[in-house]
Amino acid sequence: ADDAKAVYDEPFEGIIPFLRRQMESDSDNIREWIQQYTQAQTCPVCEGYRLKKESLHFKLAGKHIGELSVVDINELAAWFVGLEERLSERQNLIARELLKEIRKRIGFLLEVGLDYLSLHRSVRTLSGGESQRIRLATQIGTQLVGVLYIMDEPSIGLHQRDNERLIKALQHLRDIGNSVIVVEHDKDMILHADHVLDIGPGAGIHGGHIVAEGTPEAIFNSGSLTSQYLSGQRHVEVRKKKRVGEGKDLVLKGAKGHNLKNVTAKFPLGKLIAVTGVSGSGKSSLIHDTLYPILNQHFFNAHREPLAYGSLEGLELIDKVIEVDQSPIGRTPRSNPATYTGVFTEIRQLFAEMAEAKIRGYGPGRFSFNVKGGRCETCEGAG
Repeated sequence: ADDAKAVYDEPFEGIIPFLRRQMESDSDNIREWIQQYTQAQTCPVCEGYRLKKESLHFKLAGKHIGELSVVDINELAAWFVGLEERLSERQNLIARELLKEIRKRIGFLLEVGLDYLSLHRSVRTLSGGESQRIRLATQIGTQLVGVLYIMDEPSIGLHQRDNERLIKALQHLRDIGNSVIVVEHDKDMILHADHVLDIGPGAGIHGGHIVAEGTPEAIFNSGSLTSQYLSGQRHVEVRKKKRVGEGKDLVLKGAKGHNLKNVTAKFPLGKLIAVTGVSGSGKSSLIHDTLYPILNQHFFNAHREPLAYGSLEGLELIDKVIEVDQSPIGRTPRSNPATYTGVFTEIRQLFAEMAEAKIRGYGPGRFSFNVKGGRCETCEGAG
């Protein structure tokens, strides 16, 4: 009946506990949704150090453990240099072996180009390349022998300076008695390899063959597409005449979030702008954590707060902002490039226009694996 009622006698956990529980989700989409209702603030009790105040009363050479966890690895390594001279005789007796181990482990992180990270950096904020390099540093520390290591593009996102460190770290793993397989596009990594497998000749159905193998020198002379780019026979053309642009600029002033030092950056509109620098120099802090959130708030009333800055001039010169990042696309496990780009909508429409489909009264939904009536109900469109 219309006036029928159902009564549920269940305890309600409350909005705040519900949101806190959802923050622990493994889903990027759920965490992104939760961010609309949350704002990160420094804890007034521990001041962001995450430890009870009693633990912070213990200091070594004038610093407590929380202060050491927030500095970058480079600064931390420098602090441990000559620490024995700042310790008492009793402290040195206790710390001698521990200091050796600490310095060794910090050295492993430096070797793989992670000198810009701090010890308390959240794992969720690390890129795929950074996560791989942390695992690599851990493996270097184990000093295992006879192991086969397999890595997938560990150099991705690395500056050339840091790439050299990474190559040396991989060579160190090899030299102590291990084998290392690296899937890579980086030229320096290929040239430092002892043996190279070149797979091709093309992509997709045009690939799947080993077109060359051997030393880097052998690959150079193989005539494969990879060898042509390595040898310089082919190269990416660089325009000699650069685009003039619109003659107007977007100017960000006083950016000082994370390690930015009151930066003023000018972005000429109508041009392709590259932001570069060594790993940890502040590129992401400037663009992804300051400039983009400012624009996103202005155009779309987004909740994410930018890092500290002074002002932004030239907002009236652009219509909107779109960030193309490496986060997963699609909202369901059934999403794919065809559904995300919209091409599948047109393909479904094409099949719905067929005479056979019209006779049966089939619409585009009949050819969709996302809705009932079209999808297989056994697997619910998952395949």
